This record gives sequence, C-alpha cells and structure tokens, in this order.
Amino acid sequence: MRIGSLFSGIGGLDLAVESVTGGEVAWHSETDPYASLVLRKHWPTTPNLGDIETLVDPPAVDVICGGFPCQDVSSAGKREGISGKKSGLWREMARVVCRVRPRLVCVENVSALAARGLGDVLGDLAGLGFDAEWTSLLAADVGATHRRNRLFILAYRDRDALRLITERLEQQSTERG
Repeated sequence: MRIGSLFSGIGGLDLAVESVTGGEVAWHSETDPYASLVLRKHWPTTPNLGDIETLVDPPAVDVICGGFPCQDVSSAGKREGISGKKSGLWREMARVVCRVRPRLVCVENVSALAARGLGDVLGDLAGLGFDAEWTSLLAADVGATHRRNRLFILAYRDRDALRLITERLEQQSTERG
C-alpha cells in the first residue's frame, strides 16, 4: 500500500501506519523545518510536498494519514474547536482526501477532539464515502513513558481494506508466537 502523510511532523504516525499496513510512505506534507529534516533522514527518497494549503494535485495513494493541528481542540488551548484557525486545517485534510480518494484514512489527534469536533470530522468523512471506527489510547499503552491520551480514527471505503490489514496483523501475531 502506498501512503500519503499530511501534517507529518517527524513521522511517528507514518511509522505506525507503515507497520500496520505493510505499506510505504510515498510522500509527506510538512512545513516545519526541523521536522522536515527528520523526515528526510528517515525517508531520504520520499518527497515532501510542503504546505497542505497549497497542495493541489498530490500523487495517488491507498492510505492518507495525518494528525491535523490540535491547538484549538486541546484542553490546553483556547478551546475554539474544529473551526479554530489551526485545527480548522482539518478542512484542508478533508479536501486532499476528496481529491486523492484513498481506500483508508487514518487521523490522529488529542482526545478532546471527541468533544470539540469529532462529529464534524466523521460527518466530513461520511460525506466523502467513508465509514469510520475510532478509539482513544494512552501513549503509555504503546510503550511511551507518558500518559497523553490520543484519539485515532480509521476511515474506510470498503471492508476489504480492513480485512487485509486484519489478516496481516493476525499473521504477524502468529509469527511472533
């Protein structure tokens, strides 16, 4: 599976999506200079398409992943919600998803999104033809040394894509014994 990454940061979500899908990141979209250097170190041949707001025609991929800015959604922020200036960039992510039409979309954000925009995100995804599942996980649940709670959404056009991922994860589990 080919993966497109929006709001890539240093690629943490990208690594997880590669691991779960068996895919490979085909492109990033990141503007932060430091994060872009880290991406280039770990994915030296993967292009960084830059600012999502100027991204017009990204290459086709099977999966789009991204953690759009949380500042307006977070309990630590102004709590403007999904319509705030930064968190409102979700609309740009939805625009790219509409343009590319991937099979899967993986969204990551703070758990406060559940109260300040999850309905909008799910509604936008449904309008684009996706069903979705979501859950919250503590960072400590996957080995981090802190307890930050994150919300993950996996949206899909058809259950076939989910079946392929489930089979891959079951095989990996069997191989580990």
